[in-house]
Amino acid sequence: MKTPEQWLEETASEKKQAIFKLFLGYAPGVGKTFNMLSEGIRRHSRGEDVVIGMVETHGRSGIAELATKLETVPRRKVEYKGATFDEMDLDAILVRKPRIVLVDELAHTNIEGSKYPKRYQDVMDLLDARIDVLSTMNVQHIQSLMPTVMQITGVQVRETVPDWVMQRVNEIVLADLTPEALQTRMRRGDIYPVERAERALGHFFKPANLIALRELALQQVTTAVDRSLAARGASLDT
Repeated sequence: MKTPEQWLEETASEKKQAIFKLFLGYAPGVGKTFNMLSEGIRRHSRGEDVVIGMVETHGRSGIAELATKLETVPRRKVEYKGATFDEMDLDAILVRKPRIVLVDELAHTNIEGSKYPKRYQDVMDLLDARIDVLSTMNVQHIQSLMPTVMQITGVQVRETVPDWVMQRVNEIVLADLTPEALQTRMRRGDIYPVERAERALGHFFKPANLIALRELALQQVTTAVDRSLAARGASLDT
């Protein structure tokens, strides 16, 4: 039986660990970035210190408009092979030290010359600095699911996130949309330019692919919930 002092000490140490919240989807266009921004805006309206570390708009005006409602830490310019790229400025965020930072596209590969090769490594630094992170990713980028995704879609996913990163996630939110609704968005040009939409609908965005990928995403969320409940039960038993 723990003493009140032990409970307080444990609670205090728990609060010191940053919270990592992931908005998981099964395909581009299901609403991951929109949901992440909406939560950031809600928390900012409650007085929490929220900044954008990186949001990818991909030309979507609705996402760009939402992003204007929060402070953005300016991106870092990186020169690579004669071209200039914008990358998240990890050091500037660490200096700014907000309570919460929004970091889109967890599986992103950083441009050569960055501190780390992968964006999830940047996120680990932010969490170590006790900054809460809201991030986004599609299920096909989970490393252990690569063979399954290849079997379903015929697509070799090149950017992956190790499974140990998923173990660090405190909360997963499924950004969900029915495959039919997603295909409608695709045809309207809400996800890709219309000229690319038909090709995508005949390949990656085929109904059978979307149904199978959605099932994978649901399984990931269920697994995360079970893990959280098991951890909570174990802490109550001690």
